[in-house]
Amino acid sequence: MFHTLRVREVERLTDDSVAITFAVPAELRETFRHTPGQHLTLRRTVDGEEIRRTYSICAPAAEPGADPVLRVGIRHVDGGAFSRYALKELAAGDTVDVMPPMGRFRLDPRPGRFAAVVGGSGITPVLSMAATLLAREPEARFCLIRSDRTVASTMFLDEVADLKDRFPDRLQVVTALSREERQSGLPSGRLDQERLGGLLPALLPVSEVDGWFLCGPLGLVTAAERALRGLGVDRRRVHQEIFHVAEAPVTGAGPAAPAPSHATLTATLGGRSGTWPVRDGESLLETVLRSRADAPYACKGGVCGTCRAFLVRGEVRMDRNFALEPEETDAGYVLACQSHPTTPTLELDFDR
Repeated sequence: MFHTLRVREVERLTDDSVAITFAVPAELRETFRHTPGQHLTLRRTVDGEEIRRTYSICAPAAEPGADPVLRVGIRHVDGGAFSRYALKELAAGDTVDVMPPMGRFRLDPRPGRFAAVVGGSGITPVLSMAATLLAREPEARFCLIRSDRTVASTMFLDEVADLKDRFPDRLQVVTALSREERQSGLPSGRLDQERLGGLLPALLPVSEVDGWFLCGPLGLVTAAERALRGLGVDRRRVHQEIFHVAEAPVTGAGPAAPAPSHATLTATLGGRSGTWPVRDGESLLETVLRSRADAPYACKGGVCGTCRAFLVRGEVRMDRNFALEPEETDAGYVLACQSHPTTPTLELDFDR
């Protein structure tokens, strides 16, 4: 369900990115209380077409009883209808339709050692994680390895520096620049699998890290995941969120299962169920949206996980999946926006 929120502040971070802070009315404070790492889905309508985009919350999670701070980071994407609007037109006092926080790329504060590998705007949810964790857990430590093009293009540069000043003994920050030489720190260049495989053990005891958080472009996240696998890290300790995979290939392995000539979908959403025929070529999300405009979705690209649903009955083929952890797919969850029927009858539950 969307709520109309007023923009409190638009802050320029770099030439191509801004931070947007929303005012949260008293009656919605609990609705918009977030866990570090979660994101917001924003909506606007242009020429009759609805545009939805997800952006991670960068502000620390509020203490119980305190007012939540809703601040998201937005970087311009070539051809991005919403990001261009945010950078060029959105101003304090404007209103935006916003869905409550969601997402499973999250870190509930607890004692331990944690680490993140991020690229570009992937710093956004991790900034919330690190700030909340270090403030609430005096026994926690955090190592941040970030990759950016240049210093000038680095989002939240001051915020990370301030965090390092507040927690010098418990926060480790390492920055790699791909297009700019530095007088100190890592040599310039991309953080690929080979480089990360040598760098990570030199920075921290890899086997003692309780949780790894990978966030950013597909190439970096894939390289980091493979490097960690090569270092023997249990996959259950590795969590990832992908940004910008519009041209990514289909991830399904092996030949596609044949689609039935006729398929019927039953879906439960908000406590109500309905049954509809699946039209040729459409995703299960598209089937539901024809009758239920309140079906949850944002990116429609298999990235954000907003359309996650439990497959109660039947079988599907997913074109892409960059949002669900292996444990979730093993348990029966699918992305409705990427799912196509391979059996004549199917049942989805969006409420689980």
